[in-house]
Amino acid sequence: MSAAARRSALAPFRIRNYRFQWPSDLLTSWAFEIETLVLGWYILVETGSVLLLTVLASLQYVGTLIAPVLGMVGDRIGHRDLLVVLRLTYTVLASTIMALALTGHLAPLKVMIIVTIMGLIRSSDLGLRSALLADIMPSELLVGAISLSRTTQDSARIAGALTGAGLFATFGIGKVYVVIACLYVVAAGLMFCLTRPAKSAEHRLVESHSGSRLLRDLREGIVYSWNGPAMLAALCVAFLANLTAFPLTNGLLPYIARDIFHTDQTGLGYLSASFALGSLIGSVTLSLVSGLRIARLLIGATLAWYTLLLVFVEIRTIPVAMACLVLAGIAQSMSMISAAVILMRTASAHLRGRVMGVRMMVIYGLPIGLLAAGSLIDLIGYSATGSLYAAAGFIAMLAIAIRWRADLWPVHAPANAR
Repeated sequence: MSAAARRSALAPFRIRNYRFQWPSDLLTSWAFEIETLVLGWYILVETGSVLLLTVLASLQYVGTLIAPVLGMVGDRIGHRDLLVVLRLTYTVLASTIMALALTGHLAPLKVMIIVTIMGLIRSSDLGLRSALLADIMPSELLVGAISLSRTTQDSARIAGALTGAGLFATFGIGKVYVVIACLYVVAAGLMFCLTRPAKSAEHRLVESHSGSRLLRDLREGIVYSWNGPAMLAALCVAFLANLTAFPLTNGLLPYIARDIFHTDQTGLGYLSASFALGSLIGSVTLSLVSGLRIARLLIGATLAWYTLLLVFVEIRTIPVAMACLVLAGIAQSMSMISAAVILMRTASAHLRGRVMGVRMMVIYGLPIGLLAAGSLIDLIGYSATGSLYAAAGFIAMLAIAIRWRADLWPVHAPANAR
């Protein structure tokens, strides 16, 4: 990378608040990833039930539908202050699990209850980060700041998976949660060091009316997204991916590591990190390449993703599975970034927030897919379930591409603008 490119990539760090938000978000993402891996392995080992594993993973997304409410709260009290409160809450919940584990009182039911509480607020963290970035960054640096934040989330998934697996294998869940609680409290402290962004007159106007307008604004965003063909196609792809693709590489991965590859939590860390590495490669590649036809990339990357998942469910050796997951991660990153770009590019500026709120709501496809997969694995087995999910996703993606071909395939379509 040239010196000019490096200066451009690091330009957001010239903003003082960003120098605190970036490490705070990184530590939070790191803690999220360690918790997801450790708790998934704990539930699987303690209960032996893949269904309960999928229930645990689903509970982490129970707050998606109330994310617009927390967004309204953030508009009222400030996104920075709300993020401080959320990260202090994560600290309290992680400390509770730590205390229960160290005293020998931890049980699967208690884990489920705590994860449910965390799931109510954790789903909003990513959206609030983006909102805070928009508050603190000059408009000319916003795209670079968001891109940089995206790549650090991918790198945190790699580091979190490997670190969590190593700590869990060496010290056990109680001492791992000492580390997790420390990550959260440091993240909250860094966020507290941010200077509160000044509120504009527009923000103050939203404060005075947002409570009564919340449902109307949400309805308007849904109707607007539904009437925009390119946006609707992108939202359908996002829902489809959460329903049929992410369950195989997210919530089910502890089961796959233990029962399919017969490995321990260290092997689980390698598998999880492989998918995250691919995602990081895809994010970096797209940040460096210009002139792509984004809608065509969405179609091609999503079809490639499902093809790689069809291969992955038949693999029984870890090195080959890791290579396949790296490729699947690359395709996943290109698919999901393309969907986000289409939404941001085709939505009217004053409705982008509501459109992205609708985008967050389609994540509910993931808990539905996870719960269905847990039941299907008990009935027809892992390979049949994985193949069914990947094949159904591939066929549905083809149907989406055909249904909206006039909006996604022609080079002159707005979604393909360079």
